[in-house]
Amino acid sequence: MGAYSGSASRLGGSGLALNGRNHHIALGVYLVIVVAHWAEHVAQAVQIYVLGWPVPQARGVLGIPFPWLVSSEWMHYGYALIMLIGLIVLRAGFTGRSRTWWNASLAIQVWHHFEHLLLLVQALTGSHLLGRPVPTSVIQLLVPRVELHLFYNALVFVPMVVAMVLHRRPAKSERAGMRCSCALATG
Repeated sequence: MGAYSGSASRLGGSGLALNGRNHHIALGVYLVIVVAHWAEHVAQAVQIYVLGWPVPQARGVLGIPFPWLVSSEWMHYGYALIMLIGLIVLRAGFTGRSRTWWNASLAIQVWHHFEHLLLLVQALTGSHLLGRPVPTSVIQLLVPRVELHLFYNALVFVPMVVAMVLHRRPAKSERAGMRCSCALATG
């Protein structure tokens, strides 16, 4: 079972399929979700820094027709949770260098998820960090929220993409340990 120790083996057949014959498809779906989320943050940054919109009106693409999405900590927490689950569930399909980079992305997302959980708890209880008027994450004490979200998403995204590229182009020793067909043909 080598490559399937940990989270995938606990998932039974579905985890094995996601990290075996369906790993390429699962990674593609996961990447679409991640890129869609990135598009929201980039749109919000463009609205603020290019169009000059005030931060409360800069709500990304979906936040324009559905403003409650942006103000809902549940939506932000839900995305952080989906990211965390995806990184955990798809982890067993990676080997070697790609696994190292995927683990780096996962470690960063664990912290990012904690920050969103902290925000959600504050929103639900009405008790805000250090008496702030709005829910505030730990790093948000130092960096404004819009910039912080761009930074966190970049910190998670970059090692994730490096992992995916290395996974598609494994070294010979890594290819031998793979249980999926994600690797590009050699030659």
